[in-house]
Amino acid sequence: MARAPAWSDTVVSTKGPIPLDWDKACAHLQRTDRVMRKLIKTHAGTRLQSRGDPFQTLARSIIGQQISVKAAQTVWDRLCAAVPQVAPEHLVGLDDEALRACGLSGRKAGYVRDLAVKFHAGEVHPDQWQEMPNEAIAAELLTIRGIGRWTADMFLIFHLMRPDVLPLGDLGLIKGVSQTYFAGEPVTQSEVREVAAAWAPWRSVGTWYIWRSLDPLPVAY
Repeated sequence: MARAPAWSDTVVSTKGPIPLDWDKACAHLQRTDRVMRKLIKTHAGTRLQSRGDPFQTLARSIIGQQISVKAAQTVWDRLCAAVPQVAPEHLVGLDDEALRACGLSGRKAGYVRDLAVKFHAGEVHPDQWQEMPNEAIAAELLTIRGIGRWTADMFLIFHLMRPDVLPLGDLGLIKGVSQTYFAGEPVTQSEVREVAAAWAPWRSVGTWYIWRSLDPLPVAY
């Protein structure tokens, strides 16, 4: 699992949000980067897709930390069965015992409750996130216990589908760039940043194809 990177480990566009036009992004990447041209042809027909609502996406990310996909799904299914809907208003009143009965550790129970409290109290603003810049969204997310920079970056890419996020703290990105651009030689974050300069303003898409070079099966958060 990727470490929790520092704020400086992520490169995000400083401009306002722009829509993710996958075809336009792929055309740019194929035009500016020969490795991307090959990866896009190899993985034609697959693309990033967003699903779920923001609260559930973040709750699932907390539940899934440091456990297998199968185990995380089991916990999620139990949580879904314990409440009418996995939503802030239904989770703020659950105590630790009820959350642990679903399979959450004491630590994760606290994280999920903090997430529910912040959503329920209006301390975060999901209804505004579509219009907010990446840095402002990440700043809100990082106030929630259990959410680090890596989770915030994955949320920006997979849920909000922001086109120009480069998660330099993601070990998969580092490994993929090493294998596809440097013949497996170790690379630094600075070298990854230099490689990805050609991907801008579609660095999320470039990152997604680097992940596909390691695992052809797309992941949805």
